[in-house]
Amino acid sequence: MGRGKLRIYLGAAPGVGKTYAMLSEAHRRIERGTDCVVGFVEHHNRPRTEVMLHGLEQVPRREIEYRDTVFTEMDVDAVLERRPAVALVDEMAHTNVPGSRNAKRWQDVEELLAAGIDVVSTVNIQHLESLGDVVESITGVRQRETVPDEVVRRADQIELVDMSPQALRRRMAHGNIYKSDKVDAALSNYFRPGNLTALRELALLWVADRVDEYLQQYRGEHNIRSTWQARERIVVGLTGGPEGRTLIRRAARLAEKGAGGEVLAVYIARSDGLTAASPKELAVQRTLVEDLGGTFHHVIGDDVPSALLEFARGVNATQIVLGSSRRKTWQYVFGPGVGATVARESGPDLDVHIVTHEAVAKGRGLPVARGARLGRSRIIWGWLVGVAGPLLLALLLTHADADLGLANDMLLFLALTVAAALLGGLLPALASAAVGSLLLNYYFTPPLHRFTVADPKNIVAIVVFVAVAVSVASVVDLAARRTHQAARLRAESEILSFLAGSVLRGETSLEALLERVRETFGMESVALLERESDVEPWTCAGSVGPSPARRPEDAEVDMPVGDDMALALSGRVLPAEDRRVLGAFAAQAAVVLDRQRLVGAAEEARKLAEGNKIRTALLAAVSHDLRTPLAGIKAAVSSLRSDDVEWSEDDQAELLEGIEAGADRLDHLVGNLLDMSRLQTGTVTALIRDIDLDEVVPMALVGVPEGSVELEIPETLPMVRVDKGLLERAVANIVENAVKYSPDATPVVVSASALGNRVEVRVVDRGRGVPDDAKERIFEPFQRYGDAPRGSGVGLGLAVARGFTEAMDGTLSAEDTPGGGLTMVLTLRAESGTAPVSSELPAQVIG
Repeated sequence: MGRGKLRIYLGAAPGVGKTYAMLSEAHRRIERGTDCVVGFVEHHNRPRTEVMLHGLEQVPRREIEYRDTVFTEMDVDAVLERRPAVALVDEMAHTNVPGSRNAKRWQDVEELLAAGIDVVSTVNIQHLESLGDVVESITGVRQRETVPDEVVRRADQIELVDMSPQALRRRMAHGNIYKSDKVDAALSNYFRPGNLTALRELALLWVADRVDEYLQQYRGEHNIRSTWQARERIVVGLTGGPEGRTLIRRAARLAEKGAGGEVLAVYIARSDGLTAASPKELAVQRTLVEDLGGTFHHVIGDDVPSALLEFARGVNATQIVLGSSRRKTWQYVFGPGVGATVARESGPDLDVHIVTHEAVAKGRGLPVARGARLGRSRIIWGWLVGVAGPLLLALLLTHADADLGLANDMLLFLALTVAAALLGGLLPALASAAVGSLLLNYYFTPPLHRFTVADPKNIVAIVVFVAVAVSVASVVDLAARRTHQAARLRAESEILSFLAGSVLRGETSLEALLERVRETFGMESVALLERESDVEPWTCAGSVGPSPARRPEDAEVDMPVGDDMALALSGRVLPAEDRRVLGAFAAQAAVVLDRQRLVGAAEEARKLAEGNKIRTALLAAVSHDLRTPLAGIKAAVSSLRSDDVEWSEDDQAELLEGIEAGADRLDHLVGNLLDMSRLQTGTVTALIRDIDLDEVVPMALVGVPEGSVELEIPETLPMVRVDKGLLERAVANIVENAVKYSPDATPVVVSASALGNRVEVRVVDRGRGVPDDAKERIFEPFQRYGDAPRGSGVGLGLAVARGFTEAMDGTLSAEDTPGGGLTMVLTLRAESGTAPVSSELPAQVIG
């Protein structure tokens, strides 16, 4: 049984017609004979949408009771039992009522897809998880109902349902989205033209990225190498030099000139050992390009121009940005350079920008980490100069009219030997000395054109030439090797210093460290493997790159770390001299892994310590605070059952009142203990809805004495986005605490006001107040300030109130009351604007 296919209608805002389009698609499929049913569709009382449901089979919804209210959700079991070919599931980001089969509706959709049922669904752009912060900054509304981007990206088809902001506002003004009494509030708040334009742009760009993924896949499947300039993609070629930051900023400015432009920075490292760039500078450039919204890529390639062009065409780039060469003028004898080569071979489909910078023509300097090996191109040039150079020089001198003399001829041949040593090392220089001595003997030492020497002085001269040539070549080669060794040691020390500093400061995660290993040594993948003992199988503690090795013997390079841990690298075999740095990386990786586990263990220990503290305080509360009302209840019951005393009706009423008061106290204490337990275990789930404060606050005052509280709640307050039950319990605990400490003749004042997109509820008492250093401690569990009597509670009321408030994305703090006392400030999120909005216009706008 294959997996079902998912089709999503994506919209920029509620009301653009996603549900209508989905229902239209269902009717088209039914006309073609497809078995299609409605799993869950919400028409929001929109007549046009409701009409589209006619003629469609609807699976009955499941009723769930939550907090004395009955809700309906999609019955996943019923849909699976019905097993249609296609199921319509509206509002994919919806949060199911607690007690449902899954927490989120997209999880219900995943079950249907896994069962082989095709699903057609809808989602708004503001409900994508990655865009939550962006949408909040635009609209001022935090979307709590979200769906992971990857779930939407995996859809087989995504269709954008688009509408201009003006058309959407006209549709709303005509009453096609909300009822007439809600239109003005909606148009002046969430559905402002600026909000809708920004959301529309987000939707268009997101879908464009998805289309681009399809395009890349198509080009790869059909082996299309030429660039299709569907959008501007700018590749920045980095060398790890100081000009990299200038190039990145220049590319970012180019990308900003065209909508949807993208910057991709790429560093191409050779595959012959440690990379040639400073890891510290590359890290700075990586951070810069990511801050500017681009991406950083690390590519291995010995031919830098070819690798750069291959990467650019692979990502369908339209422009390449390179820096002017840092080489000095004389260095161009070795080749035209990367910039000129890329510009020549880019073809008509790629524009190449050469950007000037401060380091132009100042020299590239010595390689900081290339090692003692000279590289293939230099060795080839060394042999050419050492062997072909003397032949060309001999040909030139024999055809020249001027007679320079044997001494000058020897100096010219000696110069070629030194050049061969500088380029290719000792062997080309020795070959140059041998060829040069033979040519000197044959062409320039009498008798000419014979390998004999008539004058003994010339024999001495040739022997001295060979000796000097060999000696100079040896010295030059030794100096070159020592220079490269020094550069290598410098690179190693820089890498290790930067690595040790970042690790000791705790700035490096295991994945980041393994990524640095991969980039430093030019590997395809790196994995840290471990096992419990010699007989246990290897497990992967962390890895980067594609297809990491699962066993040390499967990797090209493995570096043991103790007996039961190893660093496995795949991609190529490392030379022996690189293993010293690799050993340091392996040791640091083990340290990072141990530290991560210690941090996790410390966090677990902290949670256990907090749990022990809670349990200890709970035992203390049970042993005293709960026994006090129990003792009163038992004494009253025993008195009523006693046959020795004849109780009057007034006495019986008093004893029964004491029993009721004790039971109420027990109920309050147990309720707070259970609430604190839920907060500690993280099982509090807030069902956020739009609520008027005047519906909640009066209900929270039922348990306080009559006349002890004054309410000042304006009717013009906007609705708050809260869980009604949690808010009622939080306000009740705050008010009860205030009444407890307020003087008998002074009522507690509960007032509310709107501040921007927030609503403040202030509970003011005239008690003795709390010092500044104790204002935070009073919100900790089992804390009671001052000389509160033991029977007055276990100190959980304010802790529970703050926990419930934070679960609703609110805050609870304490301030001094002017003139004496304490003011509790409860801050809640509200819709923007000052006019109250009906509860039928949800704060988490869906449609």
